[in-house]
Amino acid sequence: MSDNKTRSQRDEFVKNPCEAEPSRENDGEEKLSEINEAGSIITCHKSKVIHCLTIIGQIEGHYILSQQNKTTKYEHIIPLLVSIEEDDRIDGLLILLNTVGGDVEAGLAIAEVISGMKKPTVSIVLGGGHSIGIPLAVAAKKSFIAKSASMTVHPVRTTGLTLGVPQTFEYFRRMQDRITNFVTSNSGISPGRYHKLVYNTGELVMDVGTILDGGDAVREGLIDEVGTVSQAIDALYEMIAQASEPEEHNNR
Repeated sequence: MSDNKTRSQRDEFVKNPCEAEPSRENDGEEKLSEINEAGSIITCHKSKVIHCLTIIGQIEGHYILSQQNKTTKYEHIIPLLVSIEEDDRIDGLLILLNTVGGDVEAGLAIAEVISGMKKPTVSIVLGGGHSIGIPLAVAAKKSFIAKSASMTVHPVRTTGLTLGVPQTFEYFRRMQDRITNFVTSNSGISPGRYHKLVYNTGELVMDVGTILDGGDAVREGLIDEVGTVSQAIDALYEMIAQASEPEEHNNR
């Protein structure tokens, strides 16, 4: 009885596309619905299931952005990541990034969840992974960036009214330290070098910071490799295979 109940509860999590072969007509409609509702899709290859998640547009925090903006909502992404981590039928996570940045704390919250996952995770920056998109990119166990993509590294900033007092600047400094510590802990760049990129005054006309293209991001140690989506998927399946080897050995 308990086994049936557990199986029923797990079935409510997420459907495994490897369990049954749906009709082609229904398959296309269901996949389109998944993409529209959550910006994600589940796929399988050779009995291995991966969840593909997109993080696009602006990372929306505690305030709702205009309907004209494409947004990624942290209150949707975080529970989804938890369900992916807890569902035994999903073997790995592929994250597609094309974001201009957004809310710092919301972005860091999502990045912390990704970095803490035990399952194989691979990210790839397509188009852009700017601002708070950098922690999101490096949070995965292996990161890729498209050759034509770019990443903008700059200090924390805000819009609207601020108080010009020392406490405000101290708050910004401490928030920037949080980002720097996370990025340097999850990538190959040193804190000193990242600090120099953040406060570079010789590149951006109207801002402080640095723009890195795909090759530069790899050379700086932010991203592991320049590659394509196919290469990112291959790397994820390789990580899944390596993770399953100890389990297969223990079962013998």
